[in-house]
Amino acid sequence: MSACVPARADSARTKHVHPPHSPPPGGSRRFRVAGADVSAAVAVFLIALPLSLGIALATGAPLQAGLVAAAVGGIVAGRIGGCPLQVSGPAAGLTVVTADLIQRYGWRTTCAITVLAGLAQLGLGCLRVARSALAVSPAIVHGMLAGIGVTIAVAQLHIVLGGTPQSSVPDNLVALPAQLANLHPADLAVSVLTLTLLLLWPRIPGRAGQVLGRLPAALIAVAGATAVAALTGLVLPKVDLPSWSSHALAALPDGPVLGLVAAVLTTTLVCSVQSLLGAVAVDKLVAARPAQAGHVKRSDLDRELLGQGAANIVSGSLGGLPVAGVAVRSSANVAAGAVSRNSTMLHGVLVVIATLLLVPALELIPLASLAALVMAVGLKMVSLNHIRTVTRHREVLVYAVTTGGVVFLGVLEGVALGIAVAVGVALHRLTRTRITHHEAEGVHHVHVRGQLTFLAVPRLSRLLHQVPQGADAVVELDGSFMDHAAYETLQDWQKTHTAQGGSVDISGRRPGTRISEPAETEGCRCRPWTPWRNHQCDRPPAAPPPGTDRQATTGGPRGRSRSGPVGKGPGTASGTAAAETAVHKTTGGTTAPATGPSTPGAPGAPGTPGTPDGPAGSARPAGGELARGISAFHRNTAPLMRRELARLAREGQQPSQLFLTCADSRVVTSMITSSGPGDLFVVRNVGNFVPLPGQESGDDSVAAAIEYAVDVLKVRSLTVCGHSGCGAMQALLGAGHAGPEDRGTPLQRWLRHGLPSLDRVHADADAGSDAADHTGSRPRPRPRLAGRGIADAAEQLCLANVVQQLEHLRAHASVARALRSGDLELHGMYFDVGEAQSYLLAQDAEGGVFELVPGIDLTA
Repeated sequence: MSACVPARADSARTKHVHPPHSPPPGGSRRFRVAGADVSAAVAVFLIALPLSLGIALATGAPLQAGLVAAAVGGIVAGRIGGCPLQVSGPAAGLTVVTADLIQRYGWRTTCAITVLAGLAQLGLGCLRVARSALAVSPAIVHGMLAGIGVTIAVAQLHIVLGGTPQSSVPDNLVALPAQLANLHPADLAVSVLTLTLLLLWPRIPGRAGQVLGRLPAALIAVAGATAVAALTGLVLPKVDLPSWSSHALAALPDGPVLGLVAAVLTTTLVCSVQSLLGAVAVDKLVAARPAQAGHVKRSDLDRELLGQGAANIVSGSLGGLPVAGVAVRSSANVAAGAVSRNSTMLHGVLVVIATLLLVPALELIPLASLAALVMAVGLKMVSLNHIRTVTRHREVLVYAVTTGGVVFLGVLEGVALGIAVAVGVALHRLTRTRITHHEAEGVHHVHVRGQLTFLAVPRLSRLLHQVPQGADAVVELDGSFMDHAAYETLQDWQKTHTAQGGSVDISGRRPGTRISEPAETEGCRCRPWTPWRNHQCDRPPAAPPPGTDRQATTGGPRGRSRSGPVGKGPGTASGTAAAETAVHKTTGGTTAPATGPSTPGAPGAPGTPGTPDGPAGSARPAGGELARGISAFHRNTAPLMRRELARLAREGQQPSQLFLTCADSRVVTSMITSSGPGDLFVVRNVGNFVPLPGQESGDDSVAAAIEYAVDVLKVRSLTVCGHSGCGAMQALLGAGHAGPEDRGTPLQRWLRHGLPSLDRVHADADAGSDAADHTGSRPRPRPRLAGRGIADAAEQLCLANVVQQLEHLRAHASVARALRSGDLELHGMYFDVGEAQSYLLAQDAEGGVFELVPGIDLTA
């Protein structure tokens, strides 16, 4: 093997599970189904059975077609598909498409169209284009589903009233007054009872509601209406399942070629988009489950397309409805605790058994009850949450046009209209740029909102030339795109304005939106959140020595540190260099770090890489990193935070929490708690120690911070946060129980505050090895993490240290008073740096159990 070709990363871990040239040990593997999958399959089956019959009724297809599609979707799509927990079957989103195909071409040709759509899905899956299908605007998808839901609800309303639906929404609306004048009381009564049970069953209060709520409302509604209709002897149309011997199968398509092609494309589009979006939604539901529910792989969308295509081929060939992922059944499957695709497949098997054995019971179901159930499903497809979402993102027009197009023209026509409107809205936003100019405290502000393209250049030029010569100007770019024409206009004006004695500060939300200097002199252009990633980017060249003429790079007069007088705030890369120069102190014409004298091997020492005296091409000194970070804050963050920081400056700090954590540079408190200025009162030290009162060894800083936070700031919670890979814990484990004489340095003296935590681990280990100690007391369990084991001794010590420091906190007088009065809560927290996961100490768990913080729906 060539040295240039890396070996596989897992080659070193490859090992034989049995000796070579010998048969594998043990017998053959047996197929096993987890108990959670069995219970989830039963729950999904109870939902799928009535819905499959109702959707078949709504489309005008044979009722057996809904059962065939449910069984095939469960078994075939469940086995081959790429989303293990998504349940496929006849979907309400396909009702309108299928009903239209049946009316145009007949049932057998519709089955053939389903087969062709499945073949098209197989082709798309082989081309691996599943991800590109998700590029369709969510407003179009939600609008399509809402239009289908309206169409379903209006059509099923006629069956609820005892009549027969028409072929389109306008016809159904026209015929509705006559239908209301000719009501069928029996059908209406059964429908009202079904809707009432469907609405009230999940809302039964108390313990009885918790027990009964496990049964699906759809099953209870249909079963209850069926039982009432049978006991009262109501005469009304009921389910009629003909003999399977007369079941119609697919035939060769018969009709105009263009019409059949459009039908196949429409079916493929609706089936694919609904299934792919459903798979993404299932991934979100699975991720929100607690870790104890078991690990489920993320969806493979291309494989999901292959599975849906295979299911449609089989379903169409057997005379079934088109198949797609169904949101109601999939969410029920996840909520029931399913852990593998076995639940989906088992639900399909149960549908087959019911189809063969429960025909007499199914034929007792009133058609009006199924129609009411499907009408409720259609109404739920018009989601108020989706409407709020598209309103918030200013896409109501796309949503409304798509919905109206689906209702009045058809699914394919409505989606095409929605795509056209979405493209028009995107172009409108791209070309619509708001540019304003105002003066505040002698500084002229030019604010650009939107994308800066050549179409906005005339307005931009006109407002820029309204800024007087020699004035201070700030140009705020509130957008993510600038084309070449706008770039040159802004650059030429800036050079002219600074040459006339004025100053220009250009700021933008996107890092690196600076135009005054060539690329080779600009600072680090990291993406958002990357400046703290050890600065993994190319270093710019070192700053020129003091006194060097910077006119060539700044475009301004000699002697200025930026394009304008010093003190106006950084706006260009030269401002960064000026800030870097300020970090150093000049002595005798030479530059030395301001942090102290240089030592061999230390940053800033002569000849050390990373200093001005180091070899050519070396990195900048640490002061340059600090100055670049400050400059980036001034340019990007300060304009957005200035108003809030000014309020905090006026009102003073009022934090609600004291957060005591380690000084480790990897623990970023504001990031892991999503907090901002004024939220946390933070105390950091090596090892997140809380010395006991009287044992501070001359350092009262931690005790003083605790007293100030509790008695003066009146914080309501106090959190001790440890983290993985803590150097203090590793030092404690390495030092063991050496005497005080071995701890002569300040660091060694400070680490003595962690000895109680080390003793706690040893005591817990001794207690865990014996049933009880010599006093006969109950052994104390070790602190642990919920959902996984302890990685090593250092992690065990980190957890014990958090619990121990919380005990130390209770010994402080101010904390004890606040706890007795109920004004303060104590919390323990552990942050796993490698996993980027936080664990909170359970309040009532014995021994200290750190539980993973669950996901919270921030939109709720």
